[in-house]
Amino acid sequence: MSPLVIVARKELVDGCRDRRAVLSLLVFPLVGPVLVSTLLSTLVERATVERTVTLPVLGMAHAPALVAHLEAEGIVVVEGPSSPVDVVRSGASEAVLVVGADYPAALREGRRARLQLVVDESREGARPAQLKIRRALANYGRTVGALRLLSRGVSPELAEGIVTEEVDLATPEARGAVLLNFVPMFALMAAVFGGMHLASDLTAGERERGSLEPLLFTPVSRRALVLGKWLAALAFAASNVVLTLGCTAFAMSRVPLERFGMAARLSVGDVLLMLGVLLPLAMFTSALQLLVASFARTVKEAQVSLSLLTFAPMLPALFLSFEPLRPTPLVAMIPVLGQQSLLGGLLRGEVAEPSVYFACAASCIAFGALALLVTARLFASERVVYGR
Repeated sequence: MSPLVIVARKELVDGCRDRRAVLSLLVFPLVGPVLVSTLLSTLVERATVERTVTLPVLGMAHAPALVAHLEAEGIVVVEGPSSPVDVVRSGASEAVLVVGADYPAALREGRRARLQLVVDESREGARPAQLKIRRALANYGRTVGALRLLSRGVSPELAEGIVTEEVDLATPEARGAVLLNFVPMFALMAAVFGGMHLASDLTAGERERGSLEPLLFTPVSRRALVLGKWLAALAFAASNVVLTLGCTAFAMSRVPLERFGMAARLSVGDVLLMLGVLLPLAMFTSALQLLVASFARTVKEAQVSLSLLTFAPMLPALFLSFEPLRPTPLVAMIPVLGQQSLLGGLLRGEVAEPSVYFACAASCIAFGALALLVTARLFASERVVYGR
């Protein structure tokens, strides 16, 4: 058995014995997608379940036709309270409609009749009911306007100079991708977090325990030693990515987004393409973490240094939210940013050219190889070995 395999197996066994490393491997992939899918399922259920909207109307005797229209729209109309502001502010009602005493006279004289809708915009749960009430009132206003024009011998179409018909080119996958913006973030964080704990323990941890120096006395080259440690960290990072994508695909299959005309299903082919995008990134991040942790004297110091890498998946996501980029070979060569753009395209049902995927993988492999080469040279330095 080659020294490289022996070192990798030894580090993997030690990593599996570390409870914190195993928990970091399992908790994030299992908890994150389940929580997000549960939240999305709850939001979809709330939005699609038909709720009975009750609207208190103060002065409903002044507007019998309006009351009949609201009831025809599926709104239950009841007598309004004497103090609409207090009722809405206390949360007893989503909205209260106030009809003034001059409302019938304004309608008879052909003037603009005014209504007062008392609402509280800060109440998130009341917005669906408020939206339904506003639509019903707007429909009634258009009906009254059309009847006034007809009574004067004028076609209501003259009031609408332009009619715009929208052609929506968004596919169900593209609509679903709007809600699935968290998937690239979760996948990238899995590639970054997966081997972070093990990478800090394989370098700074062994130096703190005093086991790094005896390990260097073994007849194993520095390059094989670093590669073995890197393979162990890579195994944890790759497992984290696989578990995250698998749990996300299963969790999203339970969300009924088709009720909104969306499709958010991750097929086996999508998952395999995502793995092809993320595994080279996991190779690079594992090598970079070994390099950064090699300069730390203790595990705590290494964790502080490596925690700065957690911002790596967040910054591209923030940038792409303001300035979307199409996946090109040049963009794909930038680690994390290239993966973010490719994963976003896959969720929208857009598959990039093979050259883009090749550039993305080649860039991460090249940067990872460079980090491993620098780490192997550092292991030959007395300052790094003894933490001086």
